[in-house]
Amino acid sequence: MLYIFDLGNVIVDIDFNRVLGAWSDLSRVPLATLKQNFTMGESFHQHERGEISDELFAEKLCHEMELPLSYEQFSLGWQAVFVAIRPDVIDIMHKLREQGHRVVILSNTNRLHTTFWPDEYPEVKAAADHIYLSQEMGMRKPEARIYQAVLQAEGFTASDAVFFDDNADNIEGASQCGMTSILVTGKETIPNYFAKLLC
Repeated sequence: MLYIFDLGNVIVDIDFNRVLGAWSDLSRVPLATLKQNFTMGESFHQHERGEISDELFAEKLCHEMELPLSYEQFSLGWQAVFVAIRPDVIDIMHKLREQGHRVVILSNTNRLHTTFWPDEYPEVKAAADHIYLSQEMGMRKPEARIYQAVLQAEGFTASDAVFFDDNADNIEGASQCGMTSILVTGKETIPNYFAKLLC
């Protein structure tokens, strides 16, 4: 089987409120204002596909949110999104590989974040056979082509793949491609799913 794991809030806990909190501290813009103005719009999607640079993304987002931050300040806040690794999921990934399954990560991410989390959480890379990142592929979830690209690269059919993600749209996209797709709603979702399979 091919097991495909998202990264944020699946393997590593993330919290965008931490980003907004850091930006608020650095800019003195009230947190409530930032929460109101923050949207994951087209600039966000372009950044995740690698279509715009980190610097242009920062510039666009600061303009949209009326945030008076330098690029360095923006970056500092942007990396605050990462909270902690989920060790039980890392353990499950290792067990699946020991049993002969293929284990990969498919993440909508961006270059700025990949300068941080691989060094901060080396356990992630160690637990996966391969890591597929949206900005390197030029596409992002829930676009059908990204799931098809992973299946093709791995040599599996959709019926032999299981996908875990915390975003309902991404789950729907994978389901439409024919994969078994599990919506991760909390830290217990993945351990519960594998409780009987990995006995």
